[in-house]
Amino acid sequence: MATRLLLLADTHVPKRARDLPPEVWRAVEVADVVIHAGDWVDVRLLGELEARSDRLVACWGNNDHGELRYRLPEVARVEVEGVRVGVVHETGQAKDREERMSRAYADLDALVFGHSHIPWDTVTSSGLRLLNPGSPTDRRRQPHCTYMTATADKGELRDVVLHRLPPRL
Repeated sequence: MATRLLLLADTHVPKRARDLPPEVWRAVEVADVVIHAGDWVDVRLLGELEARSDRLVACWGNNDHGELRYRLPEVARVEVEGVRVGVVHETGQAKDREERMSRAYADLDALVFGHSHIPWDTVTSSGLRLLNPGSPTDRRRQPHCTYMTATADKGELRDVVLHRLPPRL
């Protein structure tokens, strides 16, 4: 049976937004697993996602301190439908990212990361899929706030979609 994934990072609630956009909360409701790659900023959102999602896999980011670092790992790992997924906030500069991450995470099929707020979807020469969902609340220099969805099924990650959110009023 296929498992629906929701990929988030860099939510920065309440620093950049009071809450997640309604579209993201709707995606939480239909996802089987929510993956968050850090920079929560406030532990309140962690509690809400834990309560509202079927399953949450997450790590802390460079803007997360105190209870967030106590409750979350720096690197999270999970196997979903035979797909080995890692979650980390920072991967360093974009130059040579594929090679560095392939070495550092040779045991994974996919690595979800954040930090840059720049969406990223590549496959390394070793077959590691690198995914950055961007940010649903802080687009920085990107044209849109974003998040990703995907499906894990029979050892494969499929149907990876970058969702662009409408501008906030």
